[in-house]
Amino acid sequence: RVAELLVDQGEADSFLESQLKPELLEAACAEAGIPLTLRRQPGYDHSYSFVSTFMADHLAWHAERLSLAA
Repeated sequence: RVAELLVDQGEADSFLESQLKPELLEAACAEAGIPLTLRRQPGYDHSYSFVSTFMADHLAWHAERLSLAA
């Protein structure tokens, strides 16, 4: 079982409406009782710049949870 999720989504992502549809992830997590932190990032798209900007946050988030599980 997934304990919780962290997702960053660029609001300027050209795939947002047609493919990514974060609202469906929100609904699925709510239905399954999985806490979701969905951070919508204004001005970001689907590029390397977007990924690299938030990578450190994601690594720290996972490291914190892994240390709690140990």
